[in-house]
Amino acid sequence: MLETGFPYSADASARVLILGSMPGRKSLDEQQYYAHPRNAFWPIMANLFGFDLSLPYPARLEQLHHQEIALWDVAHQCKRAGSLDAAIQQHTVIANDFNLFFRSHPHIQWIAFNGQKAAELYRRMVRPALAPPFADIPCLYLPSTSPAHASMRLEEKQVQWQRIRTLLQSAPHDQD
Repeated sequence: MLETGFPYSADASARVLILGSMPGRKSLDEQQYYAHPRNAFWPIMANLFGFDLSLPYPARLEQLHHQEIALWDVAHQCKRAGSLDAAIQQHTVIANDFNLFFRSHPHIQWIAFNGQKAAELYRRMVRPALAPPFADIPCLYLPSTSPAHASMRLEEKQVQWQRIRTLLQSAPHDQD
């Protein structure tokens, strides 16, 4: 089945871009990033940045924007049976336009990958086509928050994902 992802969620101050591969079936149905109830993304973000997990979806996105975090996926479109990254048919993937995104979000200092598939797709399909200096944006590889990545406990994932908060606290803001 051909699936189309979401537009990015970012404001002009974003310094960290969190990239997934492609929204899962539940997220596509709900039109919300990380909508599967067992996905650890929102519990981890709420824990890291001290907001209420029960906030409505738009308010949770606003909390991320307040922390200078943007969300998007590498794939704009692909064919996939089900929700698993392993089911993505590689030859059908059309990547999002990252040159346009980075030009319109000049403060991005880090890219954080939510799982190996996002990193693999970015490395293979996006990075070679990036204009300088976008290809030089440093990358952070984080464990997938997907319930399919059950080999790591939530607590272990939280420890790894704390690196985003550390980056935001230590990296200087760009001067215009």
